[in-house]
Amino acid sequence: MDRRPGLSVRLQLTLSYAGFLLLTGALLLAVVWLFLLRYVPDEAVTVPVRGGTDDPMRSPYLFVPGRSDLWEAFAPKAALALGFLLACGLLGGWLLAGRMLAPLARITEATRTAATGSLFHRIRLPGRRDEFRELADAFDSMLARLDAHVAEQQRFAANASHELRTPLTITQTLLELARKDPTRDTGRLVESLYAVNTRAIDLTEALLVLSRADRRSFAREDVDLSLVAEEAAETLLPFAEARGVVLETSGDLAVTRGEPALLLQLTTNLVHNGIVHNLPEGGWVRVRVGREPGAAVLTVENTGALLAPDLVATLAEPFQRGSQRARTGDQGHAGAGLGLAIVTSIAEAHDGTLTLAARVGGGLEATVRLPLAVAPTISSARS
Repeated sequence: MDRRPGLSVRLQLTLSYAGFLLLTGALLLAVVWLFLLRYVPDEAVTVPVRGGTDDPMRSPYLFVPGRSDLWEAFAPKAALALGFLLACGLLGGWLLAGRMLAPLARITEATRTAATGSLFHRIRLPGRRDEFRELADAFDSMLARLDAHVAEQQRFAANASHELRTPLTITQTLLELARKDPTRDTGRLVESLYAVNTRAIDLTEALLVLSRADRRSFAREDVDLSLVAEEAAETLLPFAEARGVVLETSGDLAVTRGEPALLLQLTTNLVHNGIVHNLPEGGWVRVRVGREPGAAVLTVENTGALLAPDLVATLAEPFQRGSQRARTGDQGHAGAGLGLAIVTSIAEAHDGTLTLAARVGGGLEATVRLPLAVAPTISSARS
């Protein structure tokens, strides 16, 4: 924003200090002047000394000055005192304002450095806590979050570009082979292109959902997580039966405020993740909905391979497919590696959290906690 030049804050504080000191001095001198006027006559008078005097050098009369005489004597001294106060106010105010505003200069310099794109700089203002230190600490925290967010976005953009380039490269390779070999089976080519194109579409849709959740551009309404869990389970039940996985749901009324379609996407991703990353035989997925103090809780637990803690810590990162968990033949259902990342973004967009924990016997337990709605008015949870 373009602004016209004005007085610096330091100069404004200096003038304020000097003006306040000058006003205070003037009021004090006015009080003294009014006090003296009570004992001074309007005109000068000569009063005889009672009893006279024997000293020839001393007058038998006492001269009492009038107000005009007093003003002639008082005014120059008052003006000199006010001038001295003004000089002290300007000099002292300039020094004090500079000392007080020194932290602000460091904050301004850090802001200009950050504006150039350098987010690693920190103010780290020393001293005890006051308004400037709180501002500096808040700015440092903001820079740290921005730095982490920018780094995460850069990694995400690089990963997304790589993931989107893969199906395009495969498509180009298939088309090159078909062009060089006109006798190639077109039916297999069409099937391969269809599969690659489907993967690219799924990845694009996942990126759009993730972007929508990150922007929080959605309306909120009361949603019962138990209804959302039932709908997700019903949708994925044929898929679970085809893979020999038992799908169970249970829970009570747990109402939160959010966008039904996104919450359904969150639940579907968790259930689908549990079905895909499961045991070859005898596996199960259990979906539970409940309440905690102030929170609606959705838990999806599944059997599967033993998971290392360091692997579990990375599962919610974008494009982390958890290859150690995928069983043989799952590559067609492994997805783009955005399932749990989308769950995390949707949960955070609803002011909630996602917690992942490895089960002792193998598999994963995913828990989503969302703020519990106050005095809910239940609406349809289905999209």
